[in-house]
Amino acid sequence: MFSLGAVVVVLFCSVLPASALAKSAAVSAASSARVATTGTANRSKLARDVVDTIGVANGAEPSSYGPPSASALPGYAQSYVNDFTGTRLPSGWSAFTGPPNGDTGAQWASSHTVVSNKMLQLNAWQDPAYNNEWVAGGVCQCGLARTYGAYFVRSKVSGPGATQVEMLWPTSGWPPEIDFDETSGFTDSSLASLHYSTSDQQFHSTINIDMTQWHTWGVIWTPTLVTYLVDGSVWGTVDTASAIPAQPMTLDLTQQTWCSAGWACPTSETSTDVDWVAEYVPSTNPPPATTTSTTTTTTTTVKIPATVENPVTVRPFSTDSAVLSKHLKTEIVRLARRLKSNGEKTVTLVGYGDSTASTSRDSIVSRARARAVEKFLRRELRTFRVRGITIVADGEAATSTVTANGEKLSRAMVRTVVAVLS
Repeated sequence: MFSLGAVVVVLFCSVLPASALAKSAAVSAASSARVATTGTANRSKLARDVVDTIGVANGAEPSSYGPPSASALPGYAQSYVNDFTGTRLPSGWSAFTGPPNGDTGAQWASSHTVVSNKMLQLNAWQDPAYNNEWVAGGVCQCGLARTYGAYFVRSKVSGPGATQVEMLWPTSGWPPEIDFDETSGFTDSSLASLHYSTSDQQFHSTINIDMTQWHTWGVIWTPTLVTYLVDGSVWGTVDTASAIPAQPMTLDLTQQTWCSAGWACPTSETSTDVDWVAEYVPSTNPPPATTTSTTTTTTTTVKIPATVENPVTVRPFSTDSAVLSKHLKTEIVRLARRLKSNGEKTVTLVGYGDSTASTSRDSIVSRARARAVEKFLRRELRTFRVRGITIVADGEAATSTVTANGEKLSRAMVRTVVAVLS
């Protein structure tokens, strides 16, 4: 979930090697984490260290790749692997039931978690047993908690709707939380989030990728660095040691609907398929920390200024909702027309929550609002035949103080998406 506490977005773009993906994909990332740099030697070493974590090619596997070998990650020893070959959840795993925390309109049920055909499946459908509400599946490896290590999950989604989250969750208290694959109900991107501090501050990375294809998602968690991987390539990092969890956490794999908030709501049955899970613990000589991508890295900084002249706002959203009303759509059409007339080439969309206090719920809703505006704006720009515009969309849980034309807008930005044009 996205929070621009420092009102800075860092674009961290990488191109994944062709050998790492079964299907070539263009990759771009946006992160609020500080980006560190390393030399060519470290970049080459990192590429060698993580490339085998995609798994071992095996046509008998549902995803055409089996779990990585025991030596796939130098400096680490394989501590757990499960290929879900049985017909029930393996020992140490538990299925979620009941409403998820923070989303009383959603529901988990153990019947929506299935192990069959060499896969773990989490299935969301309108369940008659729950008054035809959208019910989803979720599991945790609650029987195995660790502090530090590496986790890899090979998975895909069948379509849009329920958000898929692969995460590390604390055994007590919250935050922290490390989400290393979160779809927000979309099929064209994923988000990684590190939640920390009692005020739920967050670092984020996003990647554009086809989520309906099989991918191996991973996270390497050390005392000084959290590294996000997909298909044997690094796509995001957090190197702020004070933010990195230092307590036992478990692996959780979940679906979740947010129909009550007007987003991440399926229109047909949708599934998360998991082929396998593999985990590693540090050995005596873990590899050195590094934060580069495996190939080309470009870093750009986009700031939301403390002072904005004539800000473009899309508002007001309904409470706890990302649904675009007729009025909101009209505001977005006006924005599209302005872009066509004035020729700006970059739009930064920042969604805001329902209050001036930062909460995890506001973080979710704020990002959903920005993404909803982005989607409709792209459609309108196509209608107007406007091309070549870069759009960055994310959310800020709480409103920061921004001055426009001499007037502070802190409270005015509640339930709003602000567009910064350049």
